Amino acid sequence: MTTRRDFLAAAAAATIAPHFNGPLCAGQKRGAAESEAGKLGYALVGLGRLSTNQIAPALMKTEHSKLVGVVSGSAEKAGKWKDQYAIPDDNIYNYRNFDRIIDNQEIDVVYVVLPNSMHEEFAIRAARAGKHVLCEKPMSISSAECRRMIEACDHAGVKLAVGYRCQYEPHHLECIRMAREETFGKLQHIDAGFGFRIADYPVGDLRRWRLEREMAGGGALMDVGIYAIQACRYLTGEEPTSLMASEIKTDSKKFAEVDETILWSMAFPSGVSANCTTTYNFNGINQFRAYSEKGQFGLKPAFGYGGIQGTAGNEAVRGENVDQFATEMDQFSQVIKQDGTTKVSGIEGLRDLLVTEAIYESIRTGKRVDVAKV
Repeated sequence: MTTRRDFLAAAAAATIAPHFNGPLCAGQKRGAAESEAGKLGYALVGLGRLSTNQIAPALMKTEHSKLVGVVSGSAEKAGKWKDQYAIPDDNIYNYRNFDRIIDNQEIDVVYVVLPNSMHEEFAIRAARAGKHVLCEKPMSISSAECRRMIEACDHAGVKLAVGYRCQYEPHHLECIRMAREETFGKLQHIDAGFGFRIADYPVGDLRRWRLEREMAGGGALMDVGIYAIQACRYLTGEEPTSLMASEIKTDSKKFAEVDETILWSMAFPSGVSANCTTTYNFNGINQFRAYSEKGQFGLKPAFGYGGIQGTAGNEAVRGENVDQFATEMDQFSQVIKQDGTTKVSGIEGLRDLLVTEAIYESIRTGKRVDVAKV
């Protein structure tokens, strides 16, 4: 089993000398990155596949955000990023010297892209350094950790957002509009699901962390089931009041520590019901469908990085495919610059964790469970 300590140790194995920041010039102001073409400076913590293939390329397209720093346990990997993105030596950190980011005036936002169990630590360390925090979903592995993250950011006077990119995606926004405006009458029921077949990485492989409870906090539900929870919540505009869940496990060895396939039903205050599915065992489930009094609408595929499409009645759901990560980061940057409020705040992340905890409790007890309130 890979522990959090093992992950940090392995990631740091290639690290050589720590990177030091140079002294600040007299009168230098915090947030200097904003003065360059109005863009805020982002530092990515964790340079795995998501950062490499999605987030960094997205930052090359943004209007209000730019990549200025990285945090990695591998000096070799950081060196490659330095060359590819022209990142200054003073803007490259490792997990040990990360707190020195407090002195870096070019970095405005820290984007935490680490295994789930590490979100709390690095979000809080970033907040204490006076940096705004964008954290990948799930926000953390427990509601208690979410609350500590929210408290730390509030105390530091920085903003906290969770990477719920679908809340900015045009097709999803159109479905939200149809639900709220009752285009097909009152919403009555939602079917939603997201899953894939995860590889069985060997013990010791850092990519295995999603199969290990200490690192991931849970399996398919924490990773991709959260998209189904989100869809039901933002389509209804409500929080589920109660739910019933069950787990199916066909491979007790591979999924010894985390959930494999989960099915759950939720009840909402308005009377809307929802049936949801998530899995790490098979491919092909990636959609939601909303049923109303006079028709139905939904997306399939719904939750990928692109290629989103769907139908509303007999017509296609209107919307263009955008770079969801670029849109997400630019929205957050504008919220920061305008001192506004993000719709994907830490409270939003906390609400999802309260639902996931209720799902796990229902599986454990075999009973219907009330969802705790914020």
